[in-house]
Amino acid sequence: MLFTRDLRVEDNPALAEAARSDRVLPLFVADPWILERSARNRVAFLAEALAELDRELRALGGGLVVRRGETVAEALRAANTAGADRIHLAEDVGAFAGRRAQRLTKEAAQAGIEVVGHPGVTVVPPGSLLPSGGGDHYKVFTPYWKAWEVADRRAEAPTPPSLRLPDGVEEDGSLYPDPTREGIGVLSPGRMHGGADSAERLRAWLADGIALYEKHRDDLAADATSRLSTDLRFGRVSPLVLERAAHRQGEAGGAFVRQLAWRDFHHQVLEAFPALPRADYRPRNAEWHDDEEAFAAWAEARTGLPIVDAGMRQLLHEGFMHNRARLITAGYLTRILRVHWKRGADHFHALLTDGDLADNYGNWQWVAGTGNDTRPNRGFNPVRQALRYDPQGEYVRRYVPELAHVPGSDVHEPWKLPGVAYHPPLETPA
Repeated sequence: MLFTRDLRVEDNPALAEAARSDRVLPLFVADPWILERSARNRVAFLAEALAELDRELRALGGGLVVRRGETVAEALRAANTAGADRIHLAEDVGAFAGRRAQRLTKEAAQAGIEVVGHPGVTVVPPGSLLPSGGGDHYKVFTPYWKAWEVADRRAEAPTPPSLRLPDGVEEDGSLYPDPTREGIGVLSPGRMHGGADSAERLRAWLADGIALYEKHRDDLAADATSRLSTDLRFGRVSPLVLERAAHRQGEAGGAFVRQLAWRDFHHQVLEAFPALPRADYRPRNAEWHDDEEAFAAWAEARTGLPIVDAGMRQLLHEGFMHNRARLITAGYLTRILRVHWKRGADHFHALLTDGDLADNYGNWQWVAGTGNDTRPNRGFNPVRQALRYDPQGEYVRRYVPELAHVPGSDVHEPWKLPGVAYHPPLETPA
């Protein structure tokens, strides 16, 4: 059983199928090539999630074996050592995941080992819904959403009652990912933690948070989003179980279910267009400005626009940013400073604890007008956004305490720190 982005025992189709065998080797490969390109915040969360997964597997009689090296080579080495005839894993999207699955299948077949892929990363598997008018995926969300709502769902996979490891399996805790030695970006002091915290976040969200989601999801000060994006990204929470639990909340859960559909939408886009993180999905022939000073001011939270600087400070401090703040900060960089979306998306990816390829790059392209937005030339005014979604300036003052003395909505006026040179936008927001 090769774990990748499905670090759970509940509703894990790959694990459930593997557990039907007499003995199972649960394996995770810490691939240095991946870790060196991952945010330190994600590496830290991953290490905690793996430790909790190991505890869950031990409770079933098994345990998690961690190996370090190139994933395909280490998976085949482990399978050969254990005498395994099958490798089970979750099906994933993206160029790297696709190449890895193809190589694993080919090289495993040469060794007489079958590779079996399973759903579980999304609610509805990418590629299972196709437009009636033709095409390999939906390019617009609304028709996808209509098809997604009525699409068949797989049954939840049962948690194995027990697991039995092969004989002679050795574990080495020193092989776990280490954010102090691996990764890019900074390790945010207020970052989200993995492990048992995932189950507690899910419990709290369903018990108290989801009922207010539709009303307060865009309220920056309320911080009323689920904060489950990282748990979904690493598979600590099953998206299918989450969707069904949200539906049980009735109308209160409807708005949140729609966000799970957006997540699935971006995943089916990435499967059909693996170049999404590096190339325009819909080229617009936009004129981008290679402005290092402007980009640095944005990344370092010194643009002079309080709402933008507040969002960027939240990202630096927490490895997370409110969904509305993500739109505002991305819109400011691409629509006003006219800096290429990939630079901003890469910066987010180097800090976000969720850092999902499909969602991060899909949303950045949507904001920049090169993605799946049906109105690619829509206007954007960050100050107007701030007045609407942070009317009393509470969010800004939370992350920019230098402005704590500024009353109410006045806090959204441009500001300056002593001794800091700001780079003005190319145009004044209309």
